[in-house]
Amino acid sequence: MPAGPDPSALLDRVLTLREDVERQVRTAFPGWPLAGADTEVRASAANLVRYLALRRHDLHDLQRDLILLGLSSLGRAEARVGPQLDAVGSALAALAGRADGPSPPTAETLLAGEGLIERRARAVFGPPPPDRRVRVLATLPSSAAQDPDVTHRLVAAGADAVRINTAHDTPDDWAAMAAHVRAAAAERGRHVAVEVDLAGPKMRIAGGVPEARQQLGDSFWLAPPGSRAGSADGLPRVEVTLPSILEQVGLGQEVWFDDGKIGGQVVELATAESDGAPVGTALRVVVEHVGRKGQRLRLEKGVNFPDTEIDLPVPTAEDLAALPHVLGIADAIGFSFVQRPAEIDALHDAMAALLAGPSPARREGPPPALVLKVETRLAVRALPSLIVHALRRGPTAVMIARGDLGVELGFERLAEVQEELLWLCEAAHVPVIWATQVLEAMAKRGVPTRAEVTDAAMGERAECVMLNKGPYAEEAVRSLADVLRRMHRHQNKKTPRLGALRAWASEG
Repeated sequence: MPAGPDPSALLDRVLTLREDVERQVRTAFPGWPLAGADTEVRASAANLVRYLALRRHDLHDLQRDLILLGLSSLGRAEARVGPQLDAVGSALAALAGRADGPSPPTAETLLAGEGLIERRARAVFGPPPPDRRVRVLATLPSSAAQDPDVTHRLVAAGADAVRINTAHDTPDDWAAMAAHVRAAAAERGRHVAVEVDLAGPKMRIAGGVPEARQQLGDSFWLAPPGSRAGSADGLPRVEVTLPSILEQVGLGQEVWFDDGKIGGQVVELATAESDGAPVGTALRVVVEHVGRKGQRLRLEKGVNFPDTEIDLPVPTAEDLAALPHVLGIADAIGFSFVQRPAEIDALHDAMAALLAGPSPARREGPPPALVLKVETRLAVRALPSLIVHALRRGPTAVMIARGDLGVELGFERLAEVQEELLWLCEAAHVPVIWATQVLEAMAKRGVPTRAEVTDAAMGERAECVMLNKGPYAEEAVRSLADVLRRMHRHQNKKTPRLGALRAWASEG
């Protein structure tokens, strides 16, 4: 039989890897934006630096050789990079009979990162239910403002938190929704967190929607509300919010609608006019991607330009106007389309000013946590810095907004990136919300697809899973809670629990 891996040679490789990781902490870490950060935030940032340094290496062969020796691999080191390298190095030193290996870490050191993630998850969402680790976040429909029974049913079905989207409805509606949620939670002796999303610079369809389904090759104009395109060609004119974005889009760039249901290309730029005066830019779009049966454009659905790096102020003026109302009801605030660290500081500063004013807008309790919604390519690239910036100011979570990301990155790349985002957030010790189109068919039609049940089970690797609204949202909440309860027996993030199998209990 061929000889197995040489423990001494492997130890040398691990010691070299460990030194490279620690060199990054000594050289790169001092430049990170950690002014005012407490000890726990500094520890999380240092572990994140170690993880980024570790993953610059191709560890495929090292992983295989460690497995051949029966050692714990580095494949689940996200939350504890330094201690995991020490644990592997210590075991290799013992096998090789060498005294120059690292000291083995204590159990407390190894598990500190996992404990920090859960403490931060509690600060954002409250305690988990007794039979599962992952929370369920249910999106509230507009009807929840007038009908308290909507929220009562969602909470009874197993929702641990609810989401209110300020892109829809009014401040009075948001307050009514939050009041109904807290009443439903009090009735059951539970904590149900209220997460409120700021709308951010999200372009949406505002009017002029054609009745016919869009087919391949169809054309229409995107234009500011109340305007017309410069060309009188009889094409439909679809009006959009945030028309200033249209001025930043170039010829040949892609545009997508409704989380990727319709895709097209910008083939003409024209002046948009109102009463004969120019009021901005209009774009003529040719449909290049759509289902075989076509697809309707629908009001309030999102519009994405993945080839365009949108430059708009965040938080927007609308976000800042909504903020006093949001602070009055929110346990957590979803920061939509955040892309730069300075934007996090701007939002926190605006919150602090409101809370310090003569009539604080915030209800009793700690200031709301911040949920960084990762929705663009730039946000993906900047995520390490965004997380550290946000953690300095208070409890933080990350939402992997797979709808917008799928459009921004391409659905082929999304499968890879959503995994990498989960790993990065675990390394930073921040909780994650797994979001967009989870059990979508069930929420809308009452019956899930097999693929989306599997997708829901993948949510076990996050701390919270978000459901969108739909006529069968209550059933979707109940099913998701059941899936997560079952998966809790088998998996904790990336780590199998190895609970006893039940399917073949009577065999043998």
